[in-house]
Amino acid sequence: MQILYNIFNTILDAGAVVMLPIIITIIGLIFRVKLSKAFRSGLTIGIGFAGINLVINMMKSNLGPAAQAMVQNFGIKLDILDVGWGAIAAVTWSSPIIAILIFCILATNIVMLVLKATDTLDVDIWNYHHMAIVGIMGIGATVIMAIITFKLSDWTAPLVEDYFGIPGVSLPTMSALSSIIIAAPLNWLLDKIPGINKIDFEIKDAKKYLGFFGEPTIMGLVLGCIIGVLAKYSVADIMALGVNMAAVMVLIPKMTSLFMEGLMPISEAAKKFTQEKFKGRKFLIGLDAAVVVGNPDVITTSLIVIPLTILMAAVLPGNRVLPFADLAVVTFRVALVVAITRGNLFKNIIMGLVCTGAILLAGTATAPVLTQLATSVGLDLGEGMITSFAATSLTVSFLVYEAFIKRPYIFVPVLIAVMAAVWVFMNRYNKKKTMLAGGNDVAGN
Repeated sequence: MQILYNIFNTILDAGAVVMLPIIITIIGLIFRVKLSKAFRSGLTIGIGFAGINLVINMMKSNLGPAAQAMVQNFGIKLDILDVGWGAIAAVTWSSPIIAILIFCILATNIVMLVLKATDTLDVDIWNYHHMAIVGIMGIGATVIMAIITFKLSDWTAPLVEDYFGIPGVSLPTMSALSSIIIAAPLNWLLDKIPGINKIDFEIKDAKKYLGFFGEPTIMGLVLGCIIGVLAKYSVADIMALGVNMAAVMVLIPKMTSLFMEGLMPISEAAKKFTQEKFKGRKFLIGLDAAVVVGNPDVITTSLIVIPLTILMAAVLPGNRVLPFADLAVVTFRVALVVAITRGNLFKNIIMGLVCTGAILLAGTATAPVLTQLATSVGLDLGEGMITSFAATSLTVSFLVYEAFIKRPYIFVPVLIAVMAAVWVFMNRYNKKKTMLAGGNDVAGN
């Protein structure tokens, strides 16, 4: 048992780039793909994922400092610091009960698959920390987080296939999924407001009306330069940031296509296998949301939402969080918002700001317990309090924390209600998808 534990830890320490090819190869063998073909698919997926991460890290290393400079330039004085998801993930993985929590999540996924309560086979083990962080404060909450994660993954898989063009995949990454809790009912509400429901401005519309300046690469250049100006960069640094954001617009889709090249043989084998062995059953491979955040609409929305979130932090009643390290990963928070609206930039900005606003308020409310947790595993914080745009600041994580650890009498009904709202929205979405496939004209999203 100790040997297996050590092997698991070694693979985990190597990160998703190593872990993903191994897991995909094993899955391919389970679905009766030849070893050579399964390994080639796993390696290609790993290379694609590595490429995606390289581009995302390039974006973070360029956009992160610019966003932080904007915070300083706007003179925002708040006393809870956003230290970034990486620091919080380190806190989670340093917990003495992390092995128990990982086992609980794996067991929950297997039991749900056996009981047909989910179709998601979650291979994104690194991002288990999103489910585990709440469980560190109360173990039972991890199981609840896992159940909610897998259900939301199932319900949003049609969005991943239809909008991002990745079939047979779900995204059990809570940093992306959590926004659905807000975006689903809010999208419905915006569709009911006269006038607002007629506004539908997409990136492709920008290209049509703006011509050369509406192309994704040029928009990346322009928005990057605007952020550079707000950061009070030098002219050279402004142009460098603009070119890097334009590069992101070009490179991410290319890396995603490589990822898809490796995934397709496994997806086709899985479909054939499940048709033979499990009549009418389908399985979804649960992957990191990094595979969708490079969509041009997602990047464009993020580049607009980031400076607006900084301004909002200064005026939002009750907020004490200073947005900082996680501003560069707003892409994850808005990815499924963009998919829900079908790329409607007007809605994306409104809903994206509501989502980041909710993160700021939840981060303010849970900063004391998160700070105490970080201190308990040896993180030196000085005298200040910390939070991030992950952990208990995510809307779902906050609701689970409040419902099962803090104030169940209030938040259990709230959690049930919001999950029901998402379920209703996704059922509505799937029905419209079916009708459209049949040739009927259906308005709305």
